[in-house]
Amino acid sequence: MTHIGRPFDITRLEDEWLEADGFGGFASGTVGTLRTRRYHALLLTATRAPGGRVVLVNGIEAWLEADGKRYPLSMQRYLPDVIYPDLTASPLEFNTEPWPTWRLQLDPHITLIAVVFVSKATRETVLRWRLEGSEAASAAGGFSLKVRPLLSGRDYHALHHENPAFNFNAQTSGDQACVSWQPYGDLPVINAVTNGVYTHAPDWYRNFCYVRERERGLDFSEDLATPGVFSFNLADGEAVMIFSASIASSVLAFPASAPAGNAAHATELARIEQQRRGALGSRLQRSADAYVVARNEGRTILAGFPWFTDWGRDTFIAMRGLLIAAGRLAEAEAILLEWSGTLSKGMLPNRFPDYGDTPEYNSVDASLWFVIAVHDYLATNHAKANTRTHLQQAVETILTGYTNGTRFNIKASSDDGLLGAGVPGVQLTWMDAKVGDWVVTPRIGKPVEVQALWINALRIAATWNSRWQPPAERALQAFHERFTDPSTQALVDNVDVDFVKGAVDRSIRPNQIFAVGGLPFPLLEGAAARAVVNQVEAHLLTPLGLRTLAPSDPAYRGHYGGTPLERDGAYHQGTVWPWLLGPFVEAWLRVHGAEPDARAQAKARFLDPLYAHLDHAGLDHLSEIADGAAPHTPAGTPFQAWSLGELLRIENLLVRLESIAA
Repeated sequence: MTHIGRPFDITRLEDEWLEADGFGGFASGTVGTLRTRRYHALLLTATRAPGGRVVLVNGIEAWLEADGKRYPLSMQRYLPDVIYPDLTASPLEFNTEPWPTWRLQLDPHITLIAVVFVSKATRETVLRWRLEGSEAASAAGGFSLKVRPLLSGRDYHALHHENPAFNFNAQTSGDQACVSWQPYGDLPVINAVTNGVYTHAPDWYRNFCYVRERERGLDFSEDLATPGVFSFNLADGEAVMIFSASIASSVLAFPASAPAGNAAHATELARIEQQRRGALGSRLQRSADAYVVARNEGRTILAGFPWFTDWGRDTFIAMRGLLIAAGRLAEAEAILLEWSGTLSKGMLPNRFPDYGDTPEYNSVDASLWFVIAVHDYLATNHAKANTRTHLQQAVETILTGYTNGTRFNIKASSDDGLLGAGVPGVQLTWMDAKVGDWVVTPRIGKPVEVQALWINALRIAATWNSRWQPPAERALQAFHERFTDPSTQALVDNVDVDFVKGAVDRSIRPNQIFAVGGLPFPLLEGAAARAVVNQVEAHLLTPLGLRTLAPSDPAYRGHYGGTPLERDGAYHQGTVWPWLLGPFVEAWLRVHGAEPDARAQAKARFLDPLYAHLDHAGLDHLSEIADGAAPHTPAGTPFQAWSLGELLRIENLLVRLESIAA
């Protein structure tokens, strides 16, 4: 549980919460209620799950009225940088258990409780307010809650501005307790079910300022429309507002529920949702559930919130901890089967665009990570015979395609059996930043982690088809001969750079760690493994993960920020990635042993800082990246699937090691 209480500083007020709907949509915001991103919204819906996402309800303006006084309950930031109303000095507490909950002290005896959650059963966003305290009942009659929805109707990557085409018209039913709007004809209808009374009062709120967008060097101002005001008498009990989206035709059959029934519906949704979350288990497992979403008739994993879709590489890395290690095997199977149907020329796609179904086949490692995930899943013995056969055939298709050659010069070398890949202008490895035609880290040739994945994939397939054993042994021998750096005994990052025989990239990067940890079969043992772990620990380890480049390198960038060009230029040139702690911790344990003292040291040194990070930035989650330079400020997406997945996988590893020792 994340719990934040007074005193606050503004950085804590801008920590973020997330409520996902299981279809690609979500609600999100900040502790202080300020929207700092274009993605912060109460109703953000995927029209073609998990893509086609649109923002419908950006937020609310809420306040209490009592005895002629107005008590603001929400903050807004306007250009140039004006916060109004300003609640930063208010006595406020916040926690995320079981969902985002605010406690605002109105006076020494009365507290306002406000909550928001998304029901996965219905994809509705539920907001509830109530008074609590020794004098709340008698005081409630004097408190009137007012809520103005702030609407747009835009692609979630875009921004909205005042325009005459916005349709303010409202359709009401149920004594104005059910209200619908359709801002633009090609977007879903917005439904608001409440136990209050709606008054139509159209207006525009202009020049909202989103500071996170400004920091990212992007457009950062927006205008939002407000069609009217909902009023609630808190003497009647809690106030309820339920937002949902529907196609236009469904409005005609929109239920005319009684206000009291709407409150009961909110209570039932809360009961069902709390029961569902409780069954998930630990805090990390509840957070992991946010990333598992629908795709077609199957399932997939979103790489992160708020802006990522499902990426092949991220899906197969993340699912090892989010699903397989957590025992959510039916969902893991559904995802592997869904993705196996997208095989083309021995490759799995690395990305599905937000719109359209045309996948992008631009990764050398996504298909190999699929093989690793298949190995982990089949090792659970959960798969039925036909599923096992299907997945093994998919693996065979990948290895055959890579052996014979496929897109982007991806092909096992006839010289040494190692896997080559790359063409100018295309980013194929996980270090995939690209700006225009500039690929920041092209890594054309035979990257070290690609060889670790390739050899592991061959060894995995060899467990059921002996055909793959000789190429696995040949590639492993070549790996030992070609990747060891004589000056350090650690590993180089790339050989045959740009397909120039013998050209070597000796940059100190974290990719070499996969030769020791993070994969089922380590490629190095003993002194060779220790040399890799020692170099990575000495040059790349930080409390939040591994740097992507040693600070001693002239290309090192210790800060991730600025314009898109500056940010992408730093993305894999020193920026820290938390997900890399997973393979590092596994490698560290393989080198230092798995005795109780070593396990305790690994947890204290490497995992405890990640646990502490759960209470910062993206609450209950782990960030995508952080600065390479101290204090390692988190950046990128505040909610990242493979960061959380690797922490869960290592937790599971430590539990298994403890049980073996016992």
